[in-house]
Amino acid sequence: MDESRDALSFPVGKGGSAKPRRMGRAEGAFGEADAVKGSTPQERPISAARNTPAACPIRPAASSRSTFPYREGGSIAALALLLATPAAALDLPIELPSAPTDADYRPVDRGEAELGRLLFWDPILSGNRNISCGTCHHPKFATSDGLSLGMGEGGLGLGPERAVDPENPPEQRIPRNAPALFNLGAREFTVMFHDGRIEEDPSRPSGLRTPLEDEMVAGFDTLLSAQTMFPVLSPDEMAGHYSENEISRAVRQGLITGEGGAWDLISERVAAIPEYRTLFEAAYPKIAAGRAIAFTDISNAIGAFIEIEWRSDASPFDAHLRGEATLPAPAQAGMALFYGEAGCAACHAGPFQTDHGFHAMGAPQLGPGKAERFESHARDVGRMRVTNDPADAYAFRTPSLRNVARTGPWGHAGGHSDLAGFLRFHADPAAGLATYAPDATLPAFGPAKPDFAALEDLTETAAIAAAAAAARPGRALDDDELAALLAFLDSLTDEAAIAGRLGIPERVPSGLPVDR
Repeated sequence: MDESRDALSFPVGKGGSAKPRRMGRAEGAFGEADAVKGSTPQERPISAARNTPAACPIRPAASSRSTFPYREGGSIAALALLLATPAAALDLPIELPSAPTDADYRPVDRGEAELGRLLFWDPILSGNRNISCGTCHHPKFATSDGLSLGMGEGGLGLGPERAVDPENPPEQRIPRNAPALFNLGAREFTVMFHDGRIEEDPSRPSGLRTPLEDEMVAGFDTLLSAQTMFPVLSPDEMAGHYSENEISRAVRQGLITGEGGAWDLISERVAAIPEYRTLFEAAYPKIAAGRAIAFTDISNAIGAFIEIEWRSDASPFDAHLRGEATLPAPAQAGMALFYGEAGCAACHAGPFQTDHGFHAMGAPQLGPGKAERFESHARDVGRMRVTNDPADAYAFRTPSLRNVARTGPWGHAGGHSDLAGFLRFHADPAAGLATYAPDATLPAFGPAKPDFAALEDLTETAAIAAAAAAARPGRALDDDELAALLAFLDSLTDEAAIAGRLGIPERVPSGLPVDR
């Protein structure tokens, strides 16, 4: 699991239970722009587009067949009228992606997914038996947590109401925004986390490249299976702090895999519950034949559940692509901008609106950053932390935009709690950073590292700005364009997928409380 309104100052009273309050903050001039690295040569130049550089092409999907024309116009009404003009009469075709089909997804065993549902919602997997996967990936918040930066271990409650546990306060906030879980069963998702630190790699014995390197065990059915189990190793997310339980102690000692490692200890907990043993035997014939429950079995089941539960391809936009319905005029105008002049599809490409690449977007950095406990900085250099390549500094993975209208706050560190504000910033980051006032949703807490330390570090903000400015200039959105884009993004909302197909169980085999 890896993001409030204006600047937030959180005076933590006795017990750390103070509520967030909104406060202003001095604004700084932190210029930046979106990076679009690794783009292919522009296949269809859009000659009438303003401020659309060659470095940020519109890349039609190879399998796309739908086209929509666009010419420069100043209002939603004008854009909508253009959509009614025959394509042959215009010189600027805009191609749309094909709608997702069953072939885009891996097949999933229903019984395995139902077992995974119980494990996903069971706090038994956390060191202190108090946090489940669903705590930070809840359908109430579109499979995220409604926070800029989450609070795992040391927190109580759900979403923006989550507060510090006065009996067990957290050591720090989770460094990055909790990503949504939609469509992670699609075959094209071969890299995960904001920095891509795990990805498919057939050259490795496990088939995966992860931070565990050669210690990574075989047996994970998918990349998603492996991804779901890294949070249990994080002291700030699920494992607990250094001496609180046997899991956190194993993590502290570097014992992850093998007998007595953190994963083995979690597996023993689960196997000790008779109901789970029966369910695993029903789902996995080798376990029924006598093999012990392995950590990979737990992870595979959870991955299967996520794949079924949050497949999202029944939005109004999908219906439009399939010819089943027509989008309202404002959403069609936004679609024309998205796939045309605004250049959004240069990175947000394909059926799930992502190129799975890494781009320095210049998003504001807040929170503790990605640092070791002994490091005092609050930086997050993104992909560079994985590759050690300076060219990847401050680059983060392009997120899918499915259900994006519901998955805020937005940005790798949740720097914006208002989607309209985020879009204005994202379209013209240099202007955005010059006037940015923190708009984060954060539980009241007094961490050792101030939440806005990176923003107040002029050297750091200059580095973020430089990385982004090297990509392309910004393009300011006027009010009509902003409204149109918001309407289009809302058309990516799939209510059934957000609710989930199997739902939250009434109980879990451990008997522990379920976050509802």
